[in-house]
Amino acid sequence: MNIFKHLLIISLSVLAIACGSNTGQKKSDFSITTNAVKGDIAINQTLKISLENKKSHPIDSTIYTLNGKKIDNTVDLKDFKLGKQTIEATVYFGGEKQQTATTITILNDATPKVYTYKIINQYPHDITSYTQGLEFFNDTLYEGTGQHGESKLRKVDYKTGTVLKNIDLAKEYFGEGISILNDKIYQLTWQGGTGFIYDLKTFEKINSFKYGNSKEGWGLCNDTNKLYKSDGTENIWLLNPDTLVEEDHIQVYTNKGKIVEINEMEWINGDIYANRYQKDGVAIINPKNGAVKGVIDFSPLKKLVTQHAGLDVLNGIAYNPTTKTIFVTGKRWDKLFEVEIIEK
Repeated sequence: MNIFKHLLIISLSVLAIACGSNTGQKKSDFSITTNAVKGDIAINQTLKISLENKKSHPIDSTIYTLNGKKIDNTVDLKDFKLGKQTIEATVYFGGEKQQTATTITILNDATPKVYTYKIINQYPHDITSYTQGLEFFNDTLYEGTGQHGESKLRKVDYKTGTVLKNIDLAKEYFGEGISILNDKIYQLTWQGGTGFIYDLKTFEKINSFKYGNSKEGWGLCNDTNKLYKSDGTENIWLLNPDTLVEEDHIQVYTNKGKIVEINEMEWINGDIYANRYQKDGVAIINPKNGAVKGVIDFSPLKKLVTQHAGLDVLNGIAYNPTTKTIFVTGKRWDKLFEVEIIEK
């Protein structure tokens, strides 16, 4: 009897799987074609969409959307974001409706400008600090560092390197980027799925927040209204400063393709300046559409700091509104450099 029941259960399971395989969505009788070459199209081009009607249905109407925004079958891309985007077509015919979709990748239309730098000043920096976040507020430097058991949040006199205030993160957290907004310090952790909020004056932890679609925490900056968060991919997420909900995102692209491992970030004169992990340089990003406008080669700086076994890559960029200059450092660097950016 037990054997019979066992066989019956197996038979019913097989039948359920077989039936389930026939319940999928009906394949569309339509498909979308575009003038994107191998799926790529530049932002200064006009996108042209056509519909292949495989069964010659008498079509009543078709509605096209690009990332949820209604468009015509010919559209100027200049106001759209870069990166991989979805085109959907909803086709009405004979009282029926079918949908079909395809993807395109919108690229920038210009090669990034190349910049170098001039050192204005250099200051002492804690050689043990695995720098992850750097930001100025009232001519004072704030720094977040990483590594399990070493992560901290600091307030520093940048001219002397003196630590004015310090708190250590719990050992299970790997600290990442920081940003200051509305008298609060926001600090990310790497793979902990959690960010922390501190009172700017006291460093008291007043709240925490969870990530959404961005699985990891890397860099953080703000435009005085909202926060921008990187997660190690090409995505930069726009966070509501009150709820910390990821409300939107941009994808970082050049005229050739995506730029990944976007790390520590700083908002400077309307653009996002971002370190790229393991690259001793900075990308200048248009926050509206994700276009890389320029790149700054900081690679020679690493040779100007004390060379030691724990020395790591450039990471840490901050704009000081008081001096109107940019400051950069790296992981376990013993110097903080004040620089002027120069176009090559």
